[in-house]
Amino acid sequence: MSTSWQAEARDAIRELVAAYTHCGDGGRFDEFCTLFAPDGVLELDGGRVLAGRDAIRAFVSGTGESVRGSGERAFIRHHVSSVQITLDDPDHAHGASYFFVVTQRGPDHWGRYRDRYIREGERWLFAHRRVRLDGMAPGSWAAEQRRG
Repeated sequence: MSTSWQAEARDAIRELVAAYTHCGDGGRFDEFCTLFAPDGVLELDGGRVLAGRDAIRAFVSGTGESVRGSGERAFIRHHVSSVQITLDDPDHAHGASYFFVVTQRGPDHWGRYRDRYIREGERWLFAHRRVRLDGMAPGSWAAEQRRG
């Protein structure tokens, strides 16, 4: 049975996961970076590890420029599903979810997130987010990035 703090923590973590997609897709990169702990890590498929908000900011800014340069009326939308959250204690949790990405070209790429969350004050933040790419559509923006 969930207690009040557990229900509040799960709700806050779901909001964190949603904010990640909305901020990233909307180009709000400063806000995006504040979703990570100051020493938070974004680990990308292929072993690239971005440690700290400055490194994360540099990466998402470059990605945003790449998406904008991918064609007229360019956009990107991450759809996240099957969010599973395990509370380890009142200040730590971990989770997993799936993502599916659509751009102006159509279905683009898909995969999984594996997360560790930390509560700092009243906010839940990403301590570590691992992005695993499971596939991509031929001719997609993601396929172009892999080649480039």
